[in-house]
Order: sequence, then structure tokens, then C-alpha cells
Amino acid sequence: MCGIAGVFASTPSQAIDSQTLVNMAAIMNHRGPDSYGYCNPADMGIGMSHARLSIIDLDENRGRQPFWLDGGQTMCVHNGEFYEYQRIRTDLIAAGVDFTSKSDSEVLPALFRKFGMNDTLTRLRGEFAFSLYDEMEDTLYLVRDRFGIKPLYWTQTDDAIIYGSEVKVVLAHPDVKPELDSEGLFHQLIQVMVPGTTAFKGIQQVEPGHMLKITRKDGEFHIETHKYWDMDFPLIGTRKEHTDDYYIEGVRRELIDAVQVRLNADVPVGCYLSGGIDSCSILGLASGIEQEPLKAFTISFDNADYDESDIATEMAESVDADQEILKLNADLLYNNFARTIWHTERTIYNTLAVAKLMMSQQVRHVNYKVVLTGEGSDELFAGYPAFRQDMFLHGMEGLDANQATEWRQSLETSNSLFKGAMLPKDEYVSDELNKKIGFTPSCLQPWLGCTDHARKLIHSGHRKNIEGYEPGTAIAEKLDDAFLSERHPLDKAQYVWIKTMLEGQILTWGGDRVDMANSMEARPPFLDHKLAEFAVTIPPEMRIRGSKEKYVLREAMKGVLPETLYKREKFAFMAPPAHTDEKKWKKLRGLLEQFASREKVEKAGLLDADYLETLIEKQESPDTDASEKVQVDAILNHALGVMILHHHFIERDIPAYAYEQAQSLNWVV
Repeated sequence: MCGIAGVFASTPSQAIDSQTLVNMAAIMNHRGPDSYGYCNPADMGIGMSHARLSIIDLDENRGRQPFWLDGGQTMCVHNGEFYEYQRIRTDLIAAGVDFTSKSDSEVLPALFRKFGMNDTLTRLRGEFAFSLYDEMEDTLYLVRDRFGIKPLYWTQTDDAIIYGSEVKVVLAHPDVKPELDSEGLFHQLIQVMVPGTTAFKGIQQVEPGHMLKITRKDGEFHIETHKYWDMDFPLIGTRKEHTDDYYIEGVRRELIDAVQVRLNADVPVGCYLSGGIDSCSILGLASGIEQEPLKAFTISFDNADYDESDIATEMAESVDADQEILKLNADLLYNNFARTIWHTERTIYNTLAVAKLMMSQQVRHVNYKVVLTGEGSDELFAGYPAFRQDMFLHGMEGLDANQATEWRQSLETSNSLFKGAMLPKDEYVSDELNKKIGFTPSCLQPWLGCTDHARKLIHSGHRKNIEGYEPGTAIAEKLDDAFLSERHPLDKAQYVWIKTMLEGQILTWGGDRVDMANSMEARPPFLDHKLAEFAVTIPPEMRIRGSKEKYVLREAMKGVLPETLYKREKFAFMAPPAHTDEKKWKKLRGLLEQFASREKVEKAGLLDADYLETLIEKQESPDTDASEKVQVDAILNHALGVMILHHHFIERDIPAYAYEQAQSLNWVV
């Protein structure tokens, strides 16, 4: 688990500066503090660097990257984990391939040389992002795992492709100028992003399940984008019929396998543990596999309405786990807000991102580097309230109208705390999403519903640039109709969430970025592609049965879950919003005064200072209803995040800062 960076020049004769490569690694040393490496052979116009977090093959000299093999024909750097690499390596050794390390990363170039890139990708299992240069074709490959668990950003300058594990890595190159893009800025204020985009002008992401093939010829780049995997739900009428037990046993079998391969490490592995079915299932299965009690890490909030630590403790005790509980209050959450934005490189709607960053810090404090997590379960088995709403509205043909109304009312009552975030406050309809999907998914409506606020909040100069821009249209254009057409409404809703909120939110500011901020690797077994390929075959009514979400998972995990949790309805994991607590509100106001004062807002030219003050007044008014306060809290967090992004990345000289980081670490050429 590491950080990667690289520069691919438009001509082989163009020299790649060694210290720049090292600086790019140094600015993300939190991803890999254990060692670094770089490689930039003369007259090849290619350079790569790497910051290493040692988890597989702890020998510093053997596991150092980049790998430069076959007499220089192949160069690669890898971030993430390839599971079952021992079997792959052994098979290759038996076929006559030599290896220099015990690192899982080294199977990548060996597979590529033997099978080519397309076949190699079908053989890789895990969470990963990598770059690989093939001298024979003069081609650079940039590849990201199937769900986008690991990040990979890139941009094109006048004479190079520059890429890295984080935006700041790309900005550390002196030829990349930091600027917030008008459309990207707009999306920062409404939470949901257009797949593949960032807040920064010209900086893109390799999309999940995609590969960029960049071939150099006559001083120009030829860039091809290939999708190698996607969530492929069956066409309506083509799902094979099986018994309930078939699906229940299948989920159990595939999840056990996914957990088992993710327990493989040369360092201890713990588990994140909330009070939800997902993380409790992972801990229960991992405890069955491992011989010794596992370490379990739990977040506890100081507001009982949002705290699940009691159920988490019940689960930990049931498997004799050694539980660490981190109690979070206003000071811890808001004092670390700005630091969190440095790592997320995008805005956050809720301090849950800060809570996750503090949790990963606690994991490292007790000398753990790896945890298993529960992310992905809601995506595969329809756990979010928005999925149930779409199922009730669009996916239960012939359902009695009174029963549908009763279930919807029950859903809204049980999720009243999250209305305006996890459920829409008001219905929002996007014509283009309706055309492509048949409806506007409920998961997007709370955020697209912030559009009017965002237009007023954005600075007039940027507002002019987005006249006529409709975010729902931009998102719809990026969704692949081949994987939406003729699918069940619940399949469509889950697919859209996976392409937008999973990658752009949960796996970014709720996952890799706040975990790796503290040099900690999170492994989500639910996002194993073999489990996902089984999950798409599960009928909608096995995912949501009546009003109960994740039915098939509940039944598959019934034996490892406390009865309280088995019977309990899904409870969204979210930090208490600032308006629920006077101390939190004062802390948020203090941060707004520090980073988003009228003077700073007007100087930055990103936000409208008058409308920002209007929103603050609205939040403080007793006449504003609870669901609107949830929405305004999110928008204020986004506005604060925008100004902190400006503070961190626009006002600061990032290349100079990266050089300072390298010098302080003694990462020098």
C-alpha cells in the first residue's frame, strides 16, 4: 500500500528531473513513509516514483519500487493489494519466470510480459492503481481497480502526461498550475461529482474499472480509454431462478472467501467496527478465520442519536475482540477539519470524514497498519434508504398502494435525522437522468436539490461560466446506457450510486484519502469483484424484501450477528451535524470566520459573500425546519471546504512545499 507518481514526456529525449519525481513522492509521504524510490532512465522520456508503506514483503531493499525489468523494457509502480498473488507468482515461477522479491506488486510486470495487459487485468483481484510503461510499444498504461478503491489522477501539459495517487502529487510538478474549475467548483457545493472529474481545472481521474493506454508517436500522445469491468446487472427477464438458500449460501461463500484473502499480510490486521450489519459481519467472519482475537476499532459520537457504539461493543464481546473506542466531540471534529480537506482534496458535507481520519490515526497509534472495513455492502445489497424509496416508487409493480404508502412513511420516520442528506427533502427531477434511467434516483436528489443554493453561493464570475449548465445532465452523459438499459429499477438505482456516490464520496473522503492520511490501509471485502459478480444475480426482492433492506445478507450472516442487529433497520452512519449541538455550531462558525471571512471570500473570488451570510443566518433561525437545517449544514461545510481548498492548494506554492517535504525527509537525489 503506497503512493505512485510519474511523468511521461512527449519525446524520449526530454529529460525527467529526478528531484521533481522525488518531490512528488515526498508530498504524499503519508501514503508511504517507510521508503521511497524513483526511476528515470536517460533518453527514455519516462520517470516514475513511489512512496512505500510496507505491508507485503517488509524487506526494504527487495520491495522497493519502481520495478524496472527485462533489461529496461518494462517499468511500473503500484499502489494497493493484489490478492492471491502467491498462487500467481508460483504459477509463473513454475513456467520459468524469475522474481527478485516477495512483493505482490512484482506479479504485475511478470503477468504483463507473459499475457499482455487485457488478459493481465482479468487475473488481478483486489484494490489497486498502477502505471506500467512498455518500451517496445512506447506506451504508458494507467489503470484503476474495478470500484475505484484506490485513486489515480492525471493531467496533460504541453509536453507531458503527469499523474499520481493524489491531486497534490500532480500539482507538485512545476508545469501544473492550480486552478479551481467553474464546473468542478459548482459540484463541490452540491456534493455529487461528475464521474472522472475533480475540482481542479485540467486534472482528471482514471475512472473505476478503466485503463488509459497512452502511446507516444512523433511527439504526440494518442490516448485511448478502455473499460475492462463494470457492474453488469442482468437484463429484465434473464435472471435465472433459484431458491432463497442458493443466494443466501452464495453470499456467505463469496464473502468468506473475500474476507479470507484480505487477512493475508505480513503485519497484523484489525477491523473497523460500527453498529451496522456490514462491519459486524466482517468482524464475525474474520474472527472465525483467525486463531487469535482480532483488534476492533469503533467510533463513538457524543450525541446518542448518532452513536452506535453500544451495538458495536455487543458485537465485539460476542467474538472476544479487543475493542478500541474513540470518543469524538466538537473539538476533535472541527479542530481537524482543515487537515482533513488537505487529504480529501474535495469538500465534505459532514464531519464523518474527519471522524474517519481520527479513527485511522488511532489505528496507527496502536501500531496497526491494516484494517478490514464494511464499505460496499449497501451498494451490493441495497442498504441505503434511497434504494428502498426507489424500490417502493418504481420497483414493486402491483404493490398495494396503501402498503406502499405505509412503507414509505415508515422509511421517512425512521430516517428523519438524515432527511436532506440520505433522503431528499423535496423531490428533484432531472430530465436527462429521467430519459436515461426512467427516473431521477433518490440517492442523487438531496444533492441535485442543492443546485439553486449553489448557483447563488458561487461567485458571479464562475456563475456566468455555468449558465445553462445542468449537473444532472452532466452526470447522465457519463453513465453507460449499456449497463442501465432494460434493467430493474433497483439495479439502476444501485448502479448510479456506485458510479457517483460510492467512488466520489465513500471511497474518497470516507475511505482511502482519510485512511492513507495516517499511513493506514483499509481493505473492503464487500468490494471484491467475485462477490459483486455474484451479487448482481440476486433478485431485487432478495435484496429488499418487503420493507427490510439487505435481506439476503442478513440471512447469510444471521449466525454471526447479535439478534438486536439482525432485526434492526439500517441506520445511516453519519456524524452529528453542527446545528444539533451549540458547541459544534460555534466551532463551525469559528472555522468560517477563519477561512471564509467576507474579506477572504471576496479576495478568493470563488463564493458570493452575501449569500454565504444569508445561509448562516438561515441556519441560526428558529424558523428553519430540521430537514432544511440538514441541507444547509451540508452546504456550509462545502463552502468552508471550498475556501480551505483555496487556502491549501491555490494560495500555497505546492512545488516549493513538495521540495521542502523532500528535504525534511532527506528524500534527496
